[in-house]
Amino acid sequence: MNMNFDFNNPTRILFGTGKLNELGSQPIPGKKALLLMSNGRSAKVSGAYDRTVEQLHRAGVDIAEFAKVMENPVKEMIMEGAAFARENGCDFIVALGGGAVLDSAVAVAAMATNPGDLWDYVNGGTGKGHPLVNPGLPIVTITLTAGTGSEVNCWGVISNLETKEKIGFGDPSLVPGLAIVDPELMKTVPSKYTAYQGFDALFHNTEVMMSNGVNILSEAIALSAIENIAKYLPRAVRDGNDIEAREHVAYGSTMAGITMQLTSTTAQHSMEHAMSAYHHDLPHGAGLIMISKAFAEFFIEKHACDSQFIKMARAMGIKDADKPEDFITALVKLQEECGTADLKMSDYGITDTEFMTLAVNARETMGGLFLANPCPMSDEECAGIFKKSYR
Repeated sequence: MNMNFDFNNPTRILFGTGKLNELGSQPIPGKKALLLMSNGRSAKVSGAYDRTVEQLHRAGVDIAEFAKVMENPVKEMIMEGAAFARENGCDFIVALGGGAVLDSAVAVAAMATNPGDLWDYVNGGTGKGHPLVNPGLPIVTITLTAGTGSEVNCWGVISNLETKEKIGFGDPSLVPGLAIVDPELMKTVPSKYTAYQGFDALFHNTEVMMSNGVNILSEAIALSAIENIAKYLPRAVRDGNDIEAREHVAYGSTMAGITMQLTSTTAQHSMEHAMSAYHHDLPHGAGLIMISKAFAEFFIEKHACDSQFIKMARAMGIKDADKPEDFITALVKLQEECGTADLKMSDYGITDTEFMTLAVNARETMGGLFLANPCPMSDEECAGIFKKSYR
């Protein structure tokens, strides 16, 4: 076991049911907030919008709303949001929403204070990889979903439709200062998306466990998160008002935000980002589910990290697991319990002629995650995983 790790997270995490009610009494990093939200109705349906506005007003904060974030956020929206923040004199960001909003907050915060285009600062693909000139705006996150863990880290994944790239962008200076994780706000998330988001959180943790950079701390946190998600996600999918289930899945998601700072995820995420870069309507969690079984089987067949799969299988409920294939058994069972076992790539327009295109795109845009795999994976082998997953 790797005993070395480097961990620094300045985010204060207020976790638990009702914690949004404490926002107004917290130290606030500015006087005028860019309230960043999705273009849907989720924040208002859940009551989170009214409660957030009330708390900010209680703290003496003025608000300018920008509610244009979409699933799989795009570069043009980021630049529009950054310009809106500057025009309205916003000195910090309140990100109220799910993973897309939280991801967008990082990029908007950076571009509100820096010159040029977002892709000037993106590493990978056609990004120019320049360092930020100025610090970004401070960020407060209020997550309405349990999936990405982005409420506690400095990374966001943004799409460039023109170049068909979906790439992670971030900088240590963009870590949120305050994160509120209130499971009460997640009760109105539809069943299907509860499942997709829960599996995203699960795979953040399982990929950390597979990664060649896993260490004693990231493993301990990841296994705790995996156990909680596997046990409670089916309940949250069945009954969105099951607050106990929501709490435990939210815990697993937020812990993933921490494990991903200690240990990188793997190429499974690069591969899905390629899928949704070319097929923008594909939900990230759904894409991960589609390739998850074949991705894990690739490493099981190579005996790349057998003990890690056994540990995960035990955390997922197979207490006497003694072989890596037990992880596949647990994974398939969980997908069946959550109603996601029959997802099809073809339902989102993916064809059986795209596998190598997707494999090459995955490596060109987020090749660093391939380096975290427990053993090498060629483009041909990557394309083979897409092929094996296809239906």
